[in-house]
Amino acid sequence: MGHRGPFYETAGVVRDIDQNHIMQLLALVAMEPPVGFDADFIRDEKIKIFHTMRVMDDEYLDNFIVRGQYGPGKINGRNVPGYREEEHVSPDSNTPTFFAAKFHIDNWRWAGVPFYIRAGKRLGKRTTEIVIQFKQPPLRLFGRTCDILEPNRLVLGIQPDEEILLRFSVKHPEGTNKLYGVTMNFNYEDSFKITRHPPYEKVLIDCMKGDLTIFARQDGVEAMWAVVDPIIERWESIPAINFPNYPAGSWGPKDADELIKKDGRTWQTW
Repeated sequence: MGHRGPFYETAGVVRDIDQNHIMQLLALVAMEPPVGFDADFIRDEKIKIFHTMRVMDDEYLDNFIVRGQYGPGKINGRNVPGYREEEHVSPDSNTPTFFAAKFHIDNWRWAGVPFYIRAGKRLGKRTTEIVIQFKQPPLRLFGRTCDILEPNRLVLGIQPDEEILLRFSVKHPEGTNKLYGVTMNFNYEDSFKITRHPPYEKVLIDCMKGDLTIFARQDGVEAMWAVVDPIIERWESIPAINFPNYPAGSWGPKDADELIKKDGRTWQTW
């Protein structure tokens, strides 16, 4: 959070990152192919995703949305303060610094497919990734020795490394019917020998060029707020009683792990 105490006290994690960054990434992953690469064609498809996201009532919010606030901890061997000890932050602040959720997109393509989201401050590592986990096949071609398989995963790295990883299982050429997980890795910086640029350089260049592809349109902004407003209203009406509930340097509160474990899944780990 740095020195953004006054801002973060009024914003919190949902307004800071979920309403904009996370919603945009979710839409880019889930949207249908646009009819062309025109900015409005792309934004039209993203808005369809926001409109088809399942409406969340209070019961859903209480069961499938997790909030957290970090306490004191260690990062890279250095002691760091908790959120309530940060500069310009109230000592009894109810502001969430962590968010985890299970979303549903109720359209034909994504019916029954859960979308798990988590984001937070003072976590174990600064990273942004999209992980797409493939379903297990109904038939075990390699027999009973492969009843428990590591799921195939496609990982889209956004920061700190822009990369695409495909994690899948292979059979050792000289072994028995046992599968081993391997990773194919494509990294933009390594492959093209490019120099990393400041993160907002492309945004400023596209703005000057008049290319609106990566910019949110007004109806899209309103649709994103319609998704997250119920979360904000619920959390502000019922203050958290267990803050802080995760130490700095960890991966968030235990409730976030339980959220995904209930479905027999786990978060991506590093």
